Amino acid sequence: MTTMRSTSTTAGNADVVGPAPTGTTSPSGDFVADRTTTDHGNFVIAPAAVGPPPAAASNTCELSVVLPCLNEAETLAICIRKAQASLRSLGVEGEVIVADNGSTDGSQGIARAEGARVVDVPRKGYGAALRGGIEAAGGRYVLMGDADDSYALDDIGGFLEALRGGADLVMGNRFQGGIAPGAMPFLHRYLGNPVLSWAGRLFFHIPIGDFHCGMRAFRRDRVLALGMQTEGMEFASEMVVRASLRGLRIEEVPTRLQPDGRSRAPHLRTWRDGWRHMRFLLAFSPRWLFLYPAMTMLVSGLIGLGLLSAGTVEVVEVSFGIHTMLACATLVVLGLQVGGLALVSRAYAWRLGLLPRSARLEKWLERVSLERGLVIGVVSVLLGIAAFVVALATWGAQGFGQLDPVETMRLPIIGMVLVVGGTQIAVSAFAVSLTGVGQEPGGNPESVPARNVYRESRPMAMDVVVPGDDAGRATAGR
Repeated sequence: MTTMRSTSTTAGNADVVGPAPTGTTSPSGDFVADRTTTDHGNFVIAPAAVGPPPAAASNTCELSVVLPCLNEAETLAICIRKAQASLRSLGVEGEVIVADNGSTDGSQGIARAEGARVVDVPRKGYGAALRGGIEAAGGRYVLMGDADDSYALDDIGGFLEALRGGADLVMGNRFQGGIAPGAMPFLHRYLGNPVLSWAGRLFFHIPIGDFHCGMRAFRRDRVLALGMQTEGMEFASEMVVRASLRGLRIEEVPTRLQPDGRSRAPHLRTWRDGWRHMRFLLAFSPRWLFLYPAMTMLVSGLIGLGLLSAGTVEVVEVSFGIHTMLACATLVVLGLQVGGLALVSRAYAWRLGLLPRSARLEKWLERVSLERGLVIGVVSVLLGIAAFVVALATWGAQGFGQLDPVETMRLPIIGMVLVVGGTQIAVSAFAVSLTGVGQEPGGNPESVPARNVYRESRPMAMDVVVPGDDAGRATAGR
């Protein structure tokens, strides 16, 4: 990632590279950067800058340890001391950043007293706090953990060694490093984490044993270039998924997990946050969400229609007739609907840079042009109408009287499938054409941040505080 340098200022002992911000001074003496309003009514910081904000650490900083914090007064000091001790023992030039998410228990004061840098992130959420801390970090590398004293912040050498060896993202593996009794709830250890990690490996072919470990390290520039947008617990999934889709080098090192030192319940909610993780994994894997189910329904439905169109089929003294045929017709219609949605979502995601380009998909979509899709759809509808006409003529030949549905419903069912299916094919072809497939996307998905799949991205404001330098406090934004 290329960083534009325009001016250089000094905040305390920290060299700051980037455009000099403009703003005003609050009654408390804090500097607040100017903000402008977008067409959507969102606030943005002006001017925008890439890299550390005005109060970031010096350019010699190698590793920034970022701890998201929300009322962690009981354990925050211990975590900061462990991280600082690790930096000293490794001889690493680094810093500890506490990304505070609105604590009301004095956590900010504890962090400053321990020599950490505080980043106030008003936008709520685990992911929002981490994004704020990462954006404010001054180190080339960032290690993130929790402020509840559950992760081994006193043992970070393996992460740093892997980063220095060329890794872009280094995941901790709690199952390899050891989980102390009581450190992880039963459902998380034997259901939630294994299932979600398995889904991540299945969907994205990422050879990671602990997909959602909260302790991980990475190159700051590479992760910022991913354009992550989620603000909740699913931030952990988003980082791994986007890193994999962009082809970053991902490695894994063992790490320990111990019971956290808090007297209150954790912020994590088992079913709510577990579903948010799974929802994100599915959103970035349209093949598993749409395509594979669609193909299963379509193929099984067509086989059933083909077998039952000639008459009742008996298997082991069980008769399958028009009712089964109607169920098969439903499968075909659903398969076409979901399959069309798979194509549209995949093409749209590529255009936005949410998913990487697929040469196979592009080649296939070039063959299935709008015109061809419309022709196939229209022909299918006409054949369906013809089937209805034949069925109507058969009814008329019998004086429009009572008919035996076992004998007469097969042709109307096939006609219904042709009409509805043809309409879906035509509509899907038109929808795919609207995504602009066949044209170059508005930017390279490898370099353009992906847009938010949940909500419109809003700029994040943060107050960056350097210990011992009250004048260095400034507000910066994404």
